[in-house]
Amino acid sequence: MKLKHFTAGLMLIAGLSTAAANGKELRLANYMAPSHPFEKNVFAVFADRVEAITNGAVTVHVYSGGELGAGPAEQYNRVVDGAADIVYGLPGYTASLFPKTNLIELPGVITEETGTKAVLDNLDLIASEYQRTPLLGFWTNGENILYMRDTPVRTLADIAGKKIRVPSRNAGLLIEAWGGTPVSMPVTDIYNAMQTGILDGAFVDGTATFAFNLSEVTQYITMGMDSSISGFFLLMNRDSFNELSEEQQAQILQAGREISPVANAQQLSDIRKGLDEFAAAQGKELIVLSEDEAAPFNQAAAPVVETILAEAEAQGIAAREFVQALSGQ
Repeated sequence: MKLKHFTAGLMLIAGLSTAAANGKELRLANYMAPSHPFEKNVFAVFADRVEAITNGAVTVHVYSGGELGAGPAEQYNRVVDGAADIVYGLPGYTASLFPKTNLIELPGVITEETGTKAVLDNLDLIASEYQRTPLLGFWTNGENILYMRDTPVRTLADIAGKKIRVPSRNAGLLIEAWGGTPVSMPVTDIYNAMQTGILDGAFVDGTATFAFNLSEVTQYITMGMDSSISGFFLLMNRDSFNELSEEQQAQILQAGREISPVANAQQLSDIRKGLDEFAAAQGKELIVLSEDEAAPFNQAAAPVVETILAEAEAQGIAAREFVQALSGQ
């Protein structure tokens, strides 16, 4: 019996070795530094899951820090051109390609806690935007908040005329409604722009406090108003996807769906930790607006939401149907 088990074990090992030797390695392009929590807690977990469920036939090698090409905004072109098999990115960086997807950014459409599940449950409503690049995973972030270099924002008057970095067009329209001047810029460029005074502030989620070291160039953070929530995705090159067997395609899609809530949980954990440490730091102030203080911000934002929905509908996008599905209406 022992010999029988031993022989079976050798056959299993041999099978795994053969699968690995004859398998396909996929290149995942990550523009963030290897020290970012996503490296170990999201991308490595995704890679392990892909290898496990494909029995080693498909593996994922993560290239971080822009090894496969610099620039977060170029991630989409990178995966389309085949410079990477899989990319991590934001639909907001190429907003014109994902007009329906980016409706999740509108204030009040989703929440930090339920946004990822809401999007995953309604992927069929945005499937047409991913014909060119199969969508493996999608998760939502925490609310975007205001990081200010040296100006505390407590009222709309405080943000008037200030140059604020935004992650997307929709977020830019929100900043404009509040009286600020939106500046489109990748998250990796915010630190230097804040440090040198090119920016007065940045509209970005709370992970940036320490993931991108914004606490070093920020004196004030303001939150508490209805805000936008950005989305993140894992996209795959169409040819690389088609080279996989149907079973492997289903498996890598499964791995992507499974990693999505893990990534969302990591985001929210990093946000809480970062904001707590910022609030406790000497010389820093975390401003949480009261309901009355937030009301003018929310009132200014309301027409923006309606304008964006109307524009989308005029372009033939079933915007209201998607928004209602996400919000559970």
